[in-house]
Amino acid sequence: MTSEHPAAEQSGAARPASPEFPGSHGYSHDKARYAARMRRIEGQVRGISRMIEDDKYCIDILTQISAATSALENVGLALLDEHLAHCVAGAAGASPDAVDARVEEAMQAIKRMVKS
Repeated sequence: MTSEHPAAEQSGAARPASPEFPGSHGYSHDKARYAARMRRIEGQVRGISRMIEDDKYCIDILTQISAATSALENVGLALLDEHLAHCVAGAAGASPDAVDARVEEAMQAIKRMVKS
């Protein structure tokens, strides 16, 4: 997949809004909820670091790593669902090339999620 904005994609910077959805992302209406979920996950990861520093039992650390991984996967799946419902479905009214590009973008994201 090629991106119209490779520098933004590589740097992690926000992508400019697409012509189909100027200034809008599928998750925008739940941005505060996503941010709160990410803060909780960040706290989980800091807790795992403390467990290692405190020489906690390996299985307990692994259990917490599994929980943090699952929480990140759930956020990813929710964002993917938002992307499919908003960006891909919204492109349906655009050109066939725009639809194909959004579907390909979603497929690449799914492949990255499944690989990890």
